[in-house]
Amino acid sequence: MDAKEINRRVVEQFRAGGDIPGMHRDRLLLLTTIGRSSGKSRTTPMMFHRDGDHLYVVASDNGAKKDPSWYRNLMKDASVGVEVGHEKYDAVASTVEGDERATVWASITAANPFFLEHQAGVEREIPVVELNRVS
Repeated sequence: MDAKEINRRVVEQFRAGGDIPGMHRDRLLLLTTIGRSSGKSRTTPMMFHRDGDHLYVVASDNGAKKDPSWYRNLMKDASVGVEVGHEKYDAVASTVEGDERATVWASITAANPFFLEHQAGVEREIPVVELNRVS
């Protein structure tokens, strides 16, 4: 089964509210971006990191050599949809940089050390993205 089919099934199971085999539902969110070429909505399940009122996702793509499609999409259009738990809302995505990134990255990697392995295996700096709810 390819990654697109796995993602499609995870999105379906997440929205149905049930268990997701092999994953912790409470650690997942669905991020909807607009395709930079197609203009179509694209929904991607991914882990997230919460720090107080701040919600972050990591554009690691399991340590891929290039940024994932969802990240390249939001670089063109930062307006995104977020589904987390039983909430669904609009947000604006922004890449965290500089000292703030270092602080957030330290927190994320303390909780999820495998991201350090992802970073060590690539030349690019893996982006950290904050999802800011639109009021």
